[in-house]
Amino acid sequence: MPPAEERPLVIAVDGPAAAGKGTLARRLAAHYGLRHLDTGLLYRAVALRLLRQKGEPGQAEAAAAQARAVTDADLADPALRDEAVGEAASALAVHGAVREALLDYQRAFAARPPGAVLDGRDIGTVVCPDAQVKIYLEASVAVRAARRLCELRSRGVESIESRVLDEIKARDARDSRRSAAPLKPAADACRIDTTALGPDEVFERAAAIVDARLPSP
Repeated sequence: MPPAEERPLVIAVDGPAAAGKGTLARRLAAHYGLRHLDTGLLYRAVALRLLRQKGEPGQAEAAAAQARAVTDADLADPALRDEAVGEAASALAVHGAVREALLDYQRAFAARPPGAVLDGRDIGTVVCPDAQVKIYLEASVAVRAARRLCELRSRGVESIESRVLDEIKARDARDSRRSAAPLKPAADACRIDTTALGPDEVFERAAAIVDARLPSP
């Protein structure tokens, strides 16, 4: 492995649903001139391909086959944000064969100069365990549910608050209890609780973490 100062800069942003990963990752990528990958979109792309083939998330081999076929073009499909696709993506993400099939894509993306910001649930622990910066966002389940509800309504999706809360809790349980790459902070991750923080405050704290790890000019 090349010396740290010669490697592309990789920033891993992990955390549960609606903790603010995507917003932070996009801002960090723009600020530091890096590429950004929302790894959740990969799983949504697999789910969308599977659903369009009339498959089910519980079909591990069929899901893995779709994961091996995912291309960059799949990540631009507007249907990826559909709620049904998100639910299917969370369900098929428990399959080790699916996660293994997507590892090469994610690692190749991170390795291309000048580097990248990847956000997901297992970036710092599995996908890029050697990332120079690892950030783990967390927030109370009530706040995350409120954020998700606001997001859905802004897209014109009618949702009930109690239902969204139940869905967040169910997704947390699936993500943290799965045997393949369960959701958890890396041992060397810097944790930021976003419960009472706005996007600007989260970015400022995260940027300070990144700056502290960059090599001196």
